[in-house]
Amino acid sequence: MAAATAVQTQLAAQQGTASKVISGVTKVTLTINGKEQAVSVEPRTTLLDVLRYQLDLTGAKPVSMDSSSGASTVLVDDQPMSASSLLAVACVGKKIRTVESLGGDKPDAVPAAFVAHDAQQCGFCTPGFVVAVRAFLDKHPRATEEEIRKGLNGNICRCGTYANIIQAAIAVVKGGK
Repeated sequence: MAAATAVQTQLAAQQGTASKVISGVTKVTLTINGKEQAVSVEPRTTLLDVLRYQLDLTGAKPVSMDSSSGASTVLVDDQPMSASSLLAVACVGKKIRTVESLGGDKPDAVPAAFVAHDAQQCGFCTPGFVVAVRAFLDKHPRATEEEIRKGLNGNICRCGTYANIIQAAIAVVKGGK
């Protein structure tokens, strides 16, 4: 209950209103992939639900609702976070980047390296890994293989493509795909 009150207070402060209990559907604006998006949320709505079911950004996956898989990893103010355990209202005023922001006509080096190194099998964990690798390499652009392994410890691939994922990350560190 205290966490919900803190989120409500934060949302009210960001909207410039007095603290009040939020109930029912509330309209908020989230900044996602550089665009402001107006969405309707209940206080319990997760960021993952907003991304997938309101904005059709389906890269983040609902593999584990307790954040243990890393498949719903997104960047919130450049920090990797699990969209499945983050309330949407807690993201008001923050910059959110999804795996979709790393694609397009000129894809980021990380997804390109995943393709070049066949670092996906079923593909369910891949978007979360791509975001986690991008976040890690942004902070550690000259990371060693050992540092990469430790840095990606929060993501799980049930198909076991870890070796290829590590090779893709190393390739990006070395400046290639």
